[in-house]
Amino acid sequence: MGVAVRTADERDRELVVRLLDEAFQDDPVSGWVFPDPAQRRATHPKLMAAFLDVVLAEGRVDLAEDGTACALWLSVPAHAHPENGGEGDGEAEQGDDAAQLREAVDPENERVELIGRLTAGIHPSGRAHEYLWMIGVAPDSQGQGLGTGLVQSVLDRCDREGVAAYLQASSARSRALYERLGFALLERPLDLPDGPQMWPMWREPQA
Repeated sequence: MGVAVRTADERDRELVVRLLDEAFQDDPVSGWVFPDPAQRRATHPKLMAAFLDVVLAEGRVDLAEDGTACALWLSVPAHAHPENGGEGDGEAEQGDDAAQLREAVDPENERVELIGRLTAGIHPSGRAHEYLWMIGVAPDSQGQGLGTGLVQSVLDRCDREGVAAYLQASSARSRALYERLGFALLERPLDLPDGPQMWPMWREPQA
């Protein structure tokens, strides 16, 4: 499916935050981070905004022209750890980033910090790659191929340039989508404490 795409900027911030919030309100990982539905409705947008601000500053946000889907990408050099805004390779720096995320989003919620630490801990290093941090599709537009269309153009470029890609699937449904796009499970799933699994997935460039 062809999707008309443009690069989002600060002027699109409110739109993209709303899109990500709506797309991930019922996501298993979001439900684990914010188990109380009222708390999730109130605070989840702040987490999405924090993630978006990192990518607007350091990466690229692809936005469907009609505003129904977006994808957040970071180009990660070898030996870097991009989670939570830090591209240093030290464990202390990753921990600082996660703690700052918690302080900015929900200081009383340790899971905001924990999700940052855990995802940073499984992010592969050693090879440059494109990191699909998040992809969100408006609930009314899901199941129409928008996510695939939005991601495929970047994967086509990865194939042309011989660059790998990485992501963390947060649901079985999204894992199946990414498998169809050529991603494969990297080692083993991440088991969130008393919560759902996440699937770190890697895609080698394809001929």
